[in-house]
Amino acid sequence: MSRKSALDDPEIAATAWNRFRRLMKWMAFWGLVCVALVLGYFHWTGTPMPIHMIIATSAGVWCTFMLGTGLMSLAFLSSGTGHDEQIEDFLKKEAGYDD
Repeated sequence: MSRKSALDDPEIAATAWNRFRRLMKWMAFWGLVCVALVLGYFHWTGTPMPIHMIIATSAGVWCTFMLGTGLMSLAFLSSGTGHDEQIEDFLKKEAGYDD
């Protein structure tokens, strides 16, 4: 049987998801800053920049940045709310290391 998670409490879950959304809004802003820095670097080095390259570079940098920060944020959310401790390790029980 699984143990009760902190995310089962609506108040704790709302606080955790609000923190996650606030973090992701800040990361979206910093992702745009990274896109501007990359495009600025291309402009500074004299790289020819047709509109397709600008669109592809912007989308690629921003989406990669958001994917990485999103996954890390979810890992911190899961760990910080005790959701990770809800999982039972059946292999650990079979080996006799049950807590």
